[in-house]
Amino acid sequence: MTKLSININKVATIRNARGGNIPNVIQFAKDCERFGADGITVHPRPDERHIKYNDVLQLSEVVTTEFNIEGYPDERYLSLIKKVKPEQATLVPDPPNVITSNTGWDVIKNMNQLKEIIAEIKSYGIRVSIFLNPETEQVHAAKESGTDRIEFYTGPYAEEFPINKEKAIEKYITAAKDAHQINLGINAGHDLNLDNLKFFKQSLIQLDEISIGHAIISDALYYGIENTIQLYKRQLM
Repeated sequence: MTKLSININKVATIRNARGGNIPNVIQFAKDCERFGADGITVHPRPDERHIKYNDVLQLSEVVTTEFNIEGYPDERYLSLIKKVKPEQATLVPDPPNVITSNTGWDVIKNMNQLKEIIAEIKSYGIRVSIFLNPETEQVHAAKESGTDRIEFYTGPYAEEFPINKEKAIEKYITAAKDAHQINLGINAGHDLNLDNLKFFKQSLIQLDEISIGHAIISDALYYGIENTIQLYKRQLM
């Protein structure tokens, strides 16, 4: 079954709005695992507007499932993952001033840089995934870069889904088949939710993992986090 990794950035955003330690990000991560999450994802940005550097260090000591650290692969990020050694490092192309990830890598253009960075991360014993748009040429370039997995940027899928779900999924199906044929693992994330997740999963049977944060934390306001995790996991069956 496709694994569900929960991005807890929004929990840290709420905490940071008031200062102090409510909600407790570390306890929240532990509870997510206890309620069935298969992994915990964080995206520590340089401005620490949500997850802080020290949060990552503390989480590395308590997360017992898969710890996934997303980020732009600058010196700060590489130093952090070398120290923490998460199970997975997900490389995103967004610089520090971007509010949230909004596109995948142009792997062809950044091939030399990515090859070097990916080789370094893998030398630490960490699995590497790179954020990618569903484009055949980028999938094959990703394979050449040495990455273990790709994570499809699903923002465009989520935007198109209410209008024409068949059209929304087309490129992802093609790109997923290409990735599967060349032995690339497939992750996905961004704007997936209870409305569009099941169709995405049914269409991409090769899907290894999804990472969801904003929608899960938002749904938890209504359903509670324990129930919400189970609702999402049912969409992946």
